[in-house]
Amino acid sequence: MLQRRPLRPLQLLALVLWASAQEDFDWTKSERTSFYYGTFPTGFSWGAGSSAYQTEGAWNVDGKGMSIWDAFAHKKGKIYSNDTGDSSCDGYHKFKDDVTLMKDMKLNHYRFSISWPRILPSGLKSEQINEKGIQYYDDLINMLLDNKVTPIVTLYHWDLPQVLQEKHGGWQNASTANHFNDFADLCFERFGSKVKNWITFNNPWSVAVEGYETGEHAPGLKLKGTGAYRAAHNIIKAHAQVWHSYDTKWRSRQKGLVGISLTADWGEPVDVTNQKDVEAAERFIQFSLGWFASPLFHGDYPQVMKDYIGRKSGQQGLGASRLPVFSPQERSSIKGSCDFLGLGHFTTRYVTLKNFPSGLGESYFSDRDLAELVDPRWPDPGSEWLYSVPWGFRRLLNYVKTQYGNPMVYVTENGVSEKMLCTDLCDDWRMKYFKDYINEMLKAVKDGVNVKGYTAWSLLDNFQWDEGFSERFGLYYVDFRSKNKSRYPKASVQFYKRIISSNGFPNQREVESWKRKAVETCSSSNQLLAADPLIGHMEMVTEIVVPTVSTLCILLSAVFLMFLLRRRV
Repeated sequence: MLQRRPLRPLQLLALVLWASAQEDFDWTKSERTSFYYGTFPTGFSWGAGSSAYQTEGAWNVDGKGMSIWDAFAHKKGKIYSNDTGDSSCDGYHKFKDDVTLMKDMKLNHYRFSISWPRILPSGLKSEQINEKGIQYYDDLINMLLDNKVTPIVTLYHWDLPQVLQEKHGGWQNASTANHFNDFADLCFERFGSKVKNWITFNNPWSVAVEGYETGEHAPGLKLKGTGAYRAAHNIIKAHAQVWHSYDTKWRSRQKGLVGISLTADWGEPVDVTNQKDVEAAERFIQFSLGWFASPLFHGDYPQVMKDYIGRKSGQQGLGASRLPVFSPQERSSIKGSCDFLGLGHFTTRYVTLKNFPSGLGESYFSDRDLAELVDPRWPDPGSEWLYSVPWGFRRLLNYVKTQYGNPMVYVTENGVSEKMLCTDLCDDWRMKYFKDYINEMLKAVKDGVNVKGYTAWSLLDNFQWDEGFSERFGLYYVDFRSKNKSRYPKASVQFYKRIISSNGFPNQREVESWKRKAVETCSSSNQLLAADPLIGHMEMVTEIVVPTVSTLCILLSAVFLMFLLRRRV
């Protein structure tokens, strides 16, 4: 008779992970509980984020090459008010000041990106390494570590070298993955002894869809129905290639982790008792988060993507699906190539079924057969897409737990913007957003979700892609009109600082005092940009009315002078 041998610890762990990966998400269980007072586990990491093109400026100094965003923003009509990131926050020259701000906030980590063309101007390691670019990032990393702020480095936050786009077609070409691997290997070589947390790609959904489907983002191509899928396919393979390269060459020496950052809205069924709405919400998530997470955790695209895109491709008379196919070898290589999952999240949508006939043409959006809705009662701080729906965050985190085996999660982006004519440093809507969203994250931790850290987006107001400088996410207000890009703390700085120092929300009485104290700080008289609405109105009068009146006075004076001269003649 055969005896059963006890499972070894690693076998037991694998079995547990496999079992939790098979767990189905319960769409009917939508807990929207009251505010929870409590704290995060010891060692939870608090931080803030940025990216190279959005904050560095210095777009053509010290040997930096041109990126696709440099080229895209310089084309008239692509960016709101034709803004560019040419100077932006001037973070390239002001990084020491910014690290001081981080130290004052007592941040545990700072997430930033390395500009590929700043250290490899042509995109190719074999052609030229820009040592001045290397030195800039080395100085930044050293200063962070000196101030006990852990660097979390993103390798690709959208600024592909323009040369690679022009010569090879960017992420439409599989060869770009090889060049990216060379770039990543250089970063591991130069910075890996100090950096232990690497993110390969930030929000590849946006790179693929907005860069190669709608053309809203650089490189601005509109390859509808094919471009996004091809770009995503090459990005996923590039991520796996970098992960394996680090695993075989650097991990034993540097002891670091390599993950990816995926940004996803939550999709809630309009009617959770309606199976078609539930299926539409599931498609919404699988066509965004699952598009990238499913290959990395399960080895292939979500079945619903393969079914829907394949069926519509056939109806359109195509001989093969517009969704590329991974080979068996690629599926094996991609599966498990993620040490942690970075998760960006900002808002929620209600989702319902909407059939798009195949005759309408090829499109990523019509492939999904769904419609996105918003509740007009959801708070809207002015952005056309970002509504405050805190409970969706907890739902998304629990979905990640059930679908992908409860991986280690770092929230890599979460925050809220505003669009306001007058400056208001007392950003009460941002304080409320942080309070409610972070509390939902705390509830998710209570649910058993393996969240290890949180990154507020963003440290500074910055260049917000196609919205230019019209949309502000920063904890710190940046005066983009001033020569030295002055920074001013908003009330949310002090509010977030108190969350960090308390590691959560210790008790009701203390939490309720945070907002009042934060507002008092932001209203102090020594700030040049006052938060008081009346002073804000006075600023508007000074900036708009006074110049207008002055101009009218000059014109009237000129007319009067001409009248006098004509009389003399």
